[in-house]
Amino acid sequence: MAMDIDGYATTKEILKEGDGGPGIAKGQKATVHALGVVQQTGKKFWSTRDPGQKPFSYEAGVGKVITGWDQGCLGMQVGESRKLVIPADEGYGANGFPAWGIPPGGILEFTLECLEIQ
Repeated sequence: MAMDIDGYATTKEILKEGDGGPGIAKGQKATVHALGVVQQTGKKFWSTRDPGQKPFSYEAGVGKVITGWDQGCLGMQVGESRKLVIPADEGYGANGFPAWGIPPGGILEFTLECLEIQ
């Protein structure tokens, strides 16, 4: 069942529980597998599991990725799988991201698996 994220329109749903250890906190480096789909079209625009791709690492909670992802991954534990539904205002906005096939106002669905937290 999707859960709200306080102060944000993005929702999260835990698909698989993590290892019970500490979750991703602001300022930590997180490494995840990610699958991104445009909700309106069902079209995949990114997968770290595709040939030639690798897990994605980023600094959490400090604005280096789109807002919905940044806030939606906080608290995620190693081994956890989570689905985020990110509205355009917390994703790529009114312009979308045409290079990736994300239309203007595109709602994004990410399925994420936390691999490592540093």
